[in-house]
Amino acid sequence: MEKVFETKNVEQTEKLGVSLGKLLSKGDFLALTGDLGAGKTAFTRGISKGLGIDHPVTSPTFTIINEYHGPVALAHMDAYRLKTLEELENIGFDDYLEDFIIVMEWADKVKEMLPDDVLWIDFKVVGENRRQIRFTTKSPRYDRIIQELSI
Repeated sequence: MEKVFETKNVEQTEKLGVSLGKLLSKGDFLALTGDLGAGKTAFTRGISKGLGIDHPVTSPTFTIINEYHGPVALAHMDAYRLKTLEELENIGFDDYLEDFIIVMEWADKVKEMLPDDVLWIDFKVVGENRRQIRFTTKSPRYDRIIQELSI
């Protein structure tokens, strides 16, 4: 299934993330793709709020993984700086798969290591503040989730 949203500003991008965050459960995996500055971190900030996590969300570009704890734990990952799949293994990637909701930016760089059941979310800049956000999945669970999303 595929569903596309267009947001008009950062606030709407974050609000879409809040909507998604309210529907997620431990073990969910969101694979984010798209250009630099397209809204991936703003969207993740919204997911965090939707999960009830009360911590500021920052880009994990240099740390690779930021953990946020609340009612459900969130692992915000960024594969942009990884040069090999082994680097992801070495930082304990597998340890996060069951007990966290994972949001991974630049997930297409490590596609081979991702679980089979993933919700792909692609961000495209379509104007100064406008973003096209495309959700793609082959999972019945994620199909139901994206049907419930709203801005």
